[in-house]
Amino acid sequence: MTLLTERQKICELCRLFWQIGWASGTGGGIAIRVGETILMAPSGVEKENIEPADIFELDRQGHVVRAPDRPFKLTACAPLFMAAFTHRQAGAVLHSHSLHVVLASMTVPAGEPLRLTRLEMLKGLQGVGYFDTHEIPVIDNTAQEHQLADRMEAAVLAFPLANAVIVRNHGVYIWGRDVVHAKTQAECIDWLCRCHVAMHTGGLSNLTHDRSQPTDVA
Repeated sequence: MTLLTERQKICELCRLFWQIGWASGTGGGIAIRVGETILMAPSGVEKENIEPADIFELDRQGHVVRAPDRPFKLTACAPLFMAAFTHRQAGAVLHSHSLHVVLASMTVPAGEPLRLTRLEMLKGLQGVGYFDTHEIPVIDNTAQEHQLADRMEAAVLAFPLANAVIVRNHGVYIWGRDVVHAKTQAECIDWLCRCHVAMHTGGLSNLTHDRSQPTDVA
């Protein structure tokens, strides 16, 4: 893993996320840690057009140590990315504007997390099983992205078993031990939120006819 290969990976994933609707209109972002260096996609740039030379380099304290030659700004997501790098030792953090996550956030009462249980894709999340009730914190949005930093940090600390924080009516921050892990976690959460919204809309419960029980292993 080199800085160049991870710069290229950021560009590749930004294009993918734009294609699937997670990073439309210059929204969304990606940050990857390589040793003591953190790479971040720039702000206000069409994600499908980002080049490796456009990526910012930061130190572990969040200070820019190398900026692109083109006049780009550091993403306003930077302090939120840093919360996951600092408190969870994440290897990569993604910010998605997934429509499914945004819709799911609208179903969650104020001050409560999104609770998910007995859905197969839960097993794709780190440390989560089918019979677990997994809680993903939901924080309220703010006028500016950087104003979310304190709420993001508080949620990261309050929910140590979650590797995501949902921002109501906005999107989600998701992290993993490396960029591949963060991507798969994002895919699982997107699917789970899509299923949650479909059940909510249809007045369905996945518990109504589920008679399965956890199996004790001797």
